[in-house]
Amino acid sequence: QVQLVESGGGLVQAEGSLRLSCAASGIMSSFNFMGWYRQAPGKQRELVARISGVGSINISDSVKGRFTISRNAKNTVYLQMNSLKIEDTAVYYCYANFRLGSTNRDYWGQGTQVTVSS
Repeated sequence: QVQLVESGGGLVQAEGSLRLSCAASGIMSSFNFMGWYRQAPGKQRELVARISGVGSINISDSVKGRFTISRNAKNTVYLQMNSLKIEDTAVYYCYANFRLGSTNRDYWGQGTQVTVSS
């Protein structure tokens, strides 16, 4: 059973920083993609950043230059969020896509709240 465990959310003032972590357990193979989506109240879930198993990165224009995504040697990814803005307030969800047998499967974390105050 693949599980994604998130940590690092919280309350921070504008221009502050937070670091989110997401660790995948229950699987030995490396991911195809891991990353972060976010959903603000009344809005659709949107991609923030993702990294592929070979290190390719996609990052939203809205956070480019402020957020960075990285990974360790195992199935853990990090989202370093700097210069946070009020509009970054959202629930951040970890996402992973793994190859299992002949299929690719998506997994989601429970979400972690990030609140940016003025």
